[in-house]
Amino acid sequence: MVTKTDSNQNDAEPEEIIDLETDSNQNEAEPEEIIDLENEEEPIEEEEEVKELTPLEQLEEELRLKDEALLKQKDTFLREKAELENFKKRLTKEKEDFVQFANERLLKELVQIEDNMERAMSAPNATLESLKEGIEMIQKQFATFLKNQKVEPIEALEKPFDPNLHEVLNQQESDEHEENTVIQEYSKGYTLNGRILRSAKVVISKKPSKEEDAEDS
Repeated sequence: MVTKTDSNQNDAEPEEIIDLETDSNQNEAEPEEIIDLENEEEPIEEEEEVKELTPLEQLEEELRLKDEALLKQKDTFLREKAELENFKKRLTKEKEDFVQFANERLLKELVQIEDNMERAMSAPNATLESLKEGIEMIQKQFATFLKNQKVEPIEALEKPFDPNLHEVLNQQESDEHEENTVIQEYSKGYTLNGRILRSAKVVISKKPSKEEDAEDS
């Protein structure tokens, strides 16, 4: 009896092995489930719908853009205005400096002439002749100074009267000159760079009265 029972138990062992193999086959099938999970398609996200603006919203957007453009233009205007104001201030300052110091070089030369005049007048034991020579030297120095400043004398004597160059102080009868000829010069006239600085003050000729009487008769 015992021997038979053992034999039956030994015969049953292959069934247990088969069961293990079955379990092994089941374990080998598990990767298929993993593959299936990996191959599962991801859900497609729905595209966001573009929201259409209402007429009121469109108007508000246009106003916003216009406000931004207006602010930029205002900023540009303010910067350009500030630059213009600075330019005006700089120009005014330069003009003031020019007016204040424009005659600096001119005055330096005049001071030198004044120095020579003072030396001539204060020279010890000065004679009339030496004073005359000193004055002549100063006069030449002053004439050179005027020439350097583009100041030129107007030639008036023996010239026909020109109202643009001459100022008539008197008329004198003359047989030796044509009528309206400059026969005397009270003070010289000058031009500065070709422009009248001062008209010459002159006396001009006129026909003698006897000639006028003869013409009347």
